[in-house]
Amino acid sequence: MSDVHRTNLAEGYEISRILKGGWHLAGGHGQIDRDRAVQEMRDYMEAGITTFDCADIYTGVEELIGTFRKDCKANGRTDLLDRLKVHTKCVPDLDKLDTITKAEVQETVDRSLRRLDAERLDLVQFHWWNLEVPRYVEVAGWLSEFQREGKIDLLGTTNFSTDAMSELLESGYRPASIQMQYSLIDRRPTKRMTEFCAQNGIAILAYGTVAGGFLSDKWLGAPEPTGELENRSLTKYKLIIDDIGGWDVFQSLLQLLRGIADRHGVDIASVAIRAILAEPQVAGAIVGVRHGGHLGKHAALFDFDLDDDELTRIHAAIDAHPVVDGDVYDVERDRHGRHGRIMKYNLNDA
Repeated sequence: MSDVHRTNLAEGYEISRILKGGWHLAGGHGQIDRDRAVQEMRDYMEAGITTFDCADIYTGVEELIGTFRKDCKANGRTDLLDRLKVHTKCVPDLDKLDTITKAEVQETVDRSLRRLDAERLDLVQFHWWNLEVPRYVEVAGWLSEFQREGKIDLLGTTNFSTDAMSELLESGYRPASIQMQYSLIDRRPTKRMTEFCAQNGIAILAYGTVAGGFLSDKWLGAPEPTGELENRSLTKYKLIIDDIGGWDVFQSLLQLLRGIADRHGVDIASVAIRAILAEPQVAGAIVGVRHGGHLGKHAALFDFDLDDDELTRIHAAIDAHPVVDGDVYDVERDRHGRHGRIMKYNLNDA
């Protein structure tokens, strides 16, 4: 097994290019065994996946990582803590965007510090549900103040549009990264965002790279699912599949990926993740993990390389079909549209 590749988001700030995601530990994806979840954090760390992603709104996940940190201290595993980077978020509720105060944002930051058992937050990724409420520049300024005070190391964003990112940069906000949905079936970042990030030295952290599990061998040759799906993640990404041309288009992509996977002795999901890691400005891919079975594949993602011919074939296949409408996260912000109706916008008290 080769080493997990690493990269720098900023000088002296190194991450693993595979990040262990926390959303699937927040409920809505099945029962969570807390002791097992903490043990698996240790397993991922020891395998070289040393960067974790979470959020203030992922119920219980910051506390789980805090428990892991405390266990490491109690058991003399400071070697793990020395390598650990934890990326959290600041996500004000939709209903509070007009009224949120600096004190409330500061409490969000302080709460994350307590939950994570940390003296300083490694990376805070700022998210704003409704860009028509223009206070995101003001709130971002408060986060910059907390950074100068030493509570935050690096700042980032989550799911901002290109125009809004430009506003933030003009205001003096300096994001090291932007986290956004990016996969072989969701190519919205390629419209404007990847070039913007390249011009401004901003790294992309991609989530949804396996589309909630749809980009996997499980779905190759499977009939199109109907009715209620197993979880919100699958529901979300099935809408994306519909937007790019439907189930037959998706199946043709899976067939192509299976052929490439056969050449390397891996699975479809591994090819899908490596293809996104090869995209410009993509520093890392966030892999969603609830329980068991995936660490071996995640740790082995850098045991193979996609060659230029394989990447060209993948791009030709996806370029032949529509791209989801709008810029990054536009359709999810439309609360009356197909995508927005399944979103949950007020999660801080969940």
